[in-house]
Amino acid sequence: MQDSFRMEWLLEISQCVVRDLEKYGICVVDNFMGKERAETIHRSVVSMYETGIFVEGETVGLKSSKTGTAKNVRSDKITWVDGSENNCATIAHLIATVDTIIMNFIRINRLTQSGHQTPIGGRTKAMISCYPGNGSHYVKHVDNPNRDGRCITATYYVNKDWDAKETGGLLRMFPQAWPTKVVDIEPILDRMVFFWSDRRNPHEVQPSFRTRYAITIWYFDAKEREEAKERNNVKTNVAVGSDENKTATLLSHI
Repeated sequence: MQDSFRMEWLLEISQCVVRDLEKYGICVVDNFMGKERAETIHRSVVSMYETGIFVEGETVGLKSSKTGTAKNVRSDKITWVDGSENNCATIAHLIATVDTIIMNFIRINRLTQSGHQTPIGGRTKAMISCYPGNGSHYVKHVDNPNRDGRCITATYYVNKDWDAKETGGLLRMFPQAWPTKVVDIEPILDRMVFFWSDRRNPHEVQPSFRTRYAITIWYFDAKEREEAKERNNVKTNVAVGSDENKTATLLSHI
């Protein structure tokens, strides 16, 4: 009975994602994993960060040697996981849940012959990011400005007792669907945000004055991804950018 309820819930969320991406380009889902799992993910992420494995985030098109310039653009630290690492079982469950929603998203679009029809053929590993307070931020940018294949951004927040009025750290969206408005999203515990990765959704992370964590997965438009690999002579098993850890995981069941 519980499995049946969960499948119905996942289908309902998938329908919301289809509807909201089509209408607004953004979909926000709260209570995504449930409080207990969300707090377990939070503890796992904090534990990983404390081991010192996170590195400075890179920016598409910005040379790594320009360290000062890079930090002016983004000042987060990141690491990449696939869920098989130590202490990552609940993160693996999160990844599997998002995969299921994206598979449902594809099926719904196929049945309705609407929305994004190009097959989604893979995804990145999960990127865990940490903005370590002290005004750390990421200036206004587009995830996929150069047609690298990234189609849908899925970001999950694991920040307990977050109050943006005191600590900042808002995700501010500038959606093309609402050209006269901005959308401010607080990075609260157990909140998932889906949005188109291309120029339809410029966004920024506003200065954060408390440690702020997020887990992000990018799903590929299969056709655009293949064109990007041909254009850049990128090997099949390497995902976006120069970081070799961004290995694309092909969703063979899609």
